[in-house]
This record gives sequence, structure tokens and C-alpha cells, in this order.
Amino acid sequence: MARLATVRRSRRRGRVPAAVAAGFAALIALTSCALIPGLPSGDGGSGAPVPVLPDEPAGTVEGFGEQQPVWQDCGDGMQCATVFAPLNWDEPEGETITLSMVKHPATGAKKLGTLLVNPGGPGASGVEYILNSVDHAVQPALQESFDVIGWDPRGVGESTPVGCYDAAGMDEYLFGADPATADLEPGSDAWIEAALASEAEFGAACVASTGELIGHVGTDSTVRDLDMLRAIAGDAQLNYLGFSYGTYIGARYADAYPDRVGRLVLDGAMDPAASMGDVVREQTLGFEQALRAYVTDCLQRRSCPLTGSVDTAMGQIGSLLDRIADTPLTGADGRTLDSGVALTAIITPLYSQDMWGYLDDLFSSLAVDDPELALSLADFYYDRQDGKYLSNSTEAFSAINCLDYPSGELDREQMRADAAELAKLAPTIGRFQGYGDIGCAAWPVAGPSERGPVAAAGAAPILVVGTTGDPATPYRWAESLATQLESGVLVTYEGEGHTASTTSSCVADVIGEYFLTGAVPASDPRCTV
Repeated sequence: MARLATVRRSRRRGRVPAAVAAGFAALIALTSCALIPGLPSGDGGSGAPVPVLPDEPAGTVEGFGEQQPVWQDCGDGMQCATVFAPLNWDEPEGETITLSMVKHPATGAKKLGTLLVNPGGPGASGVEYILNSVDHAVQPALQESFDVIGWDPRGVGESTPVGCYDAAGMDEYLFGADPATADLEPGSDAWIEAALASEAEFGAACVASTGELIGHVGTDSTVRDLDMLRAIAGDAQLNYLGFSYGTYIGARYADAYPDRVGRLVLDGAMDPAASMGDVVREQTLGFEQALRAYVTDCLQRRSCPLTGSVDTAMGQIGSLLDRIADTPLTGADGRTLDSGVALTAIITPLYSQDMWGYLDDLFSSLAVDDPELALSLADFYYDRQDGKYLSNSTEAFSAINCLDYPSGELDREQMRADAAELAKLAPTIGRFQGYGDIGCAAWPVAGPSERGPVAAAGAAPILVVGTTGDPATPYRWAESLATQLESGVLVTYEGEGHTASTTSSCVADVIGEYFLTGAVPASDPRCTV
């Protein structure tokens, strides 16, 4: 679920940029036929009974890995359990949190081990992903040979969660219009101060609702949780399938515990060394290119709502966003569709080529100032239905993201220069993508002092999968990660969309062979199907 930065123009805030999620593309592909315009479906939870927790383990790092989960049936042959983890891994004797897991037991007689799966985010539920989508995420042959486990990382979903606002507060935060600041020039000192104040208010609400956990949901803590889950599963080495942000978890795990690497697949790779500015720039370019690919396809169809050349049609989309920025639309429920929400609606179908057709309807509806489909698409993006938020994915995204990137004093002139560069690099959407640093600048907990590359020296071979037309995790990140990892093996899919293992039969075959035998291709197969 790679979240693109969408800075609020009619509101006072600057949203946190996308530090990249994964399962979003897989989930959107699964549900695209049923969801729009009545997005989304389902109740947003596993529906599993609350399991009986094991006795709290002794307050040592090793003790947490010795827990014996009490697995309970939770439907469709799945089993659910909850385990403890330290709130702070540096103080394992202190307060504990819980992690929710779901297991799809191996269907064959000869089990090779456990395969842990993370769909990304940050903020995506691994429990919900496996419960609803195991057949999409994991090939039948792998289901035969592995217990497949999904879990909700700390701060997410049914694990001890991050919380910030209630539904009304989230609506105001994401979709509200503030007349007092609507006329401020984006990038001006007054606009930045208002945005900082709004983000500081959001962060304070997260602290008040979440407590001390707010400072312990970063990926470093999740990596230690993952090693605990490996130990609980009884595996000497980790077998892992991570999508998008999940590749960052996997890469950091490999770097921390190279001797415990079994078979790792990192699909839709992030670059662990990328700065927040790098992420925003690369994703903005990625979605601009994906939008051009959609426009190129659209103009070949009679039903296309755009006209002229590709450049002309891209200009039409840009003008549409400008018009909404100047005069936001109001939905039937009173929510505001400003340029930020409109951009969220546009990028949502760009995660999967199968969803491009929805952009036809979106641009047709916005052309006549009808905001309802755009709001429905944004609702899907934010996991909102009928006025309720089905998960805490947006809050968890902010909390995890801001702990994963270095924080420091806000450089306003540099932000303005970066915003100007984005506008030149991505003429259609770039001017709506600046000032994303504001979100984490106002976050109440400081991030790390630095963020660097990985090596995982001595680790077994690790597959790194990249898609040439991936808008959310650009292909060059996969190239970079495969180079950083001492044992990285690059697998390329020449196609469109976010992540490849559930899209490309060629990639799926490579991954299947690797998980079952440990074999890696002698050279990049450059998959095209």
C-alpha cells in the first residue's frame, strides 16, 4: 500500500508523504470488480474469536520467543492466536503489548516450515490479508509446504493499536475545509505555520489515545517482533514474503540477523537508504508516469473522457486539479473534495492496471463537478465505509513512518525549492506534492538520527522483485536494494502496477521454485508475462 503524499490545499495541513505500503495493490486487484462506486465491502476485521492468551512469558528477549500460542479456529480452515511482545525491546522486563496472528496450516503431508507474510503499509493488516486473500497472495504449492502466517505489526489493526481521532475527527482531518486558512498561499510562512499546528494537533491526539506505544512502533521494533514470531513458529531461519513496505521490514531483518535468513522474497522493493525527500520525488514521478500510461491507453478508446494528444490530455487533468484547488467540491455528506482528496482518488486506481477503467468514470464525473465517485475512491484508500473507518491504517501509517525517517529542524527554503522541483519534474501532479516534510516535523516523537543502506553480509540468497512500471515503489529502488544486499538477486517484471508476484506468472514461477527448493535464477529473467 504505497501512500502518495497528498498535501491539503484548501485545508491547513500538509499530509505525511508515502513511506510506502504494499498490500494495497493486491487488495485492490482482488476487490476491484465489486467495490466501486460503493467502496469498500466487508467488515474490515477478521471476524475471529478473541483467543485465549498464553501466560505472560518471563521478561527476557529469549522468553518471548518461547511462547506457545493458543491457536483457535477462526474460519475457512484458519487458526488465530495472540502473543505478547515487549512494549520496548530494550526493556523486555517492562510493559507488554499483544500481536495478533492468523495461520493457514500447511495442506500437504511434507511441511518445509513457516512462511510469514507482510502486505505492507505501513499500517496494513497481515491478519486480514491472509484471512481474505491467502489464495491470491500465496501459491497453492507453497500452501501445501508451509504454514502461512500473517500478523498485524505493532500499532496496527488487532494488535495493540495506535489511535488518534474518532471517525468524526478523522473526517475533519482528511476531508475538512477550514475557511480561515483556505485562502493562504501554499508554501507561505502563514500556510506552513497553520499546517504545522494542524499536524501537531493530530500528533497530540495520537499520544493521548495511544500512550507510550507511540514511541515504539517503528520498523526496528517490528523487526525484533518478526524474529520473535520466527522463534515461536519453531523455525531456525526465517522464510518471508514481504510486499512494498514489507520489503523494508524484510531488508532490515536480513541486515540485523543475516544468519537467520532462510528464504526471503521482497516484492515491490523500497530502498532502505532513501530519504523522505527521495521517496516523495520518486513516487511523484512514478505516479505521473503511471498516469501518462493510463492516458495513452485511454486515448485509444472511444469512451475515453480525455481528448487530443497525451500531453494535451495530461494538461486537462492538471487543469481539473487546479479548478478543484481553487473551488473545492462538497459531497452529499458534507465532506470537502479538495485537490488533495481528488489526487488521492486519481492515484488509487493507478496501483493496478486492472483498475484503470475507473479513471474514465472519475474524470467524467469530476468534469461535471460531481465529487461522489472521487470521495468513494478516497474512502477505499483510507479504509472508510459509511462514515466509519474500518481500520487504523492511516493513523498507524503516520506513526510508523515518522519513527522510520530522521527528524530535524524544518528547512522552509529547502521545502520550497523541493516543491518547485516537483512541479517541474511532474507537471500534472507535482505541484500538489510539496511540503510533505511538515507531517513528521510536527510529530511528537523524534525519528532516528540516520537511515542508511543494508548489506545482510553472509545471508543466504534473497530475491528482490521490481516492476518497471511500478508507481509506488519505482523499479530503481529494487535495483538499489538488490545491489545493497550482499546476496540480493534481482527479478524484473516488465509491466505496470504495484508489485509483481500476484500479477506475473513468470515471477510467480521463480518465487515458487525459490521457496520450495532455495534455487535462484542464474540471471535476471526479465519477466514479461
